[in-house]
Amino acid sequence: MKLAKLALLSLCLVAAGQMTPAEAALSVFACEPEWGALATELGGNKVDVYVATTAKQDPHQIQARPSLIARVRSADLVACTGAELEVGWMPVVFRQSGNAKVQPGGPGYFAAADYVRLLEVPNRLDRADGDVHAAGNPHIQTSPKNIRLVAVALGKKLATLDPPNAAFYAERQKAFLQKWDEASAKRDAKAASLKGVNIVAQHRFWIYMMDWLGMKEGLTIEPKPGVPPGSAHIAELIESIPKQGAKMILFTSYEDARAADTIGERTKIPAVMLPATVGGSAAATDLIALYDDIVNRLLAGLGGHAGARS
Repeated sequence: MKLAKLALLSLCLVAAGQMTPAEAALSVFACEPEWGALATELGGNKVDVYVATTAKQDPHQIQARPSLIARVRSADLVACTGAELEVGWMPVVFRQSGNAKVQPGGPGYFAAADYVRLLEVPNRLDRADGDVHAAGNPHIQTSPKNIRLVAVALGKKLATLDPPNAAFYAERQKAFLQKWDEASAKRDAKAASLKGVNIVAQHRFWIYMMDWLGMKEGLTIEPKPGVPPGSAHIAELIESIPKQGAKMILFTSYEDARAADTIGERTKIPAVMLPATVGGSAAATDLIALYDDIVNRLLAGLGGHAGARS
């Protein structure tokens, strides 16, 4: 009996070692939750997705941990935002992983920002201006229009890396885009009243969302990108914001709410937390739910309510 079990185990191990590419899962390392969620939508059971960060973390400020290096070392595809969003940590991860195929420029690297129109591309680069990205504002995931563009490109990338399953990825992509377009049409109709609404943001994070919804940003809590506000700047904002006609103050799921709350209390304007990405709130469980929750929170803010913080 023991010999029979050992023989069966040996056969299983041999079979596992001889799995064809069509049967093996594509190993995907996603830098941010939105790309992990999108890869899962498009890849289904043909992909094994690992997400390096959460919606409660600032993607600028991640440590190049050994666990991340190990994951990239064995990855078939690395999907990041690009546009220098991960410049503080991914170069170290790439270098120490030794995985040539997923390095920038390699067949297994995917930068979502390469497939959308980047906003706020600077005319000059000067560290005195704060944390400015040379390629433009990298927070492209704040617009569902960008997600659609990236979905088309990522679906093609998966098919290129895994040709035996190309038809599977194409079918998944088609189904996802149909579901996406239907949800987007309903959401856009619901969000019509947000057009032209003026807001104050903690960081220049929501520029693509404002472009999508036709909203306006009058002031930012940060005096310069990535620079925390001092008490003097907050005092100036408390005096200036009411004159701007702002309806709400926005901050992300990973930002400290204290400055936004202080300004909101003094100006009687609701401070509204918006999920930065999938998992940034209890309702933002997937990509469609993420944008539905963002619109719902904005509408609540327009009605004078700060809304939930989780």
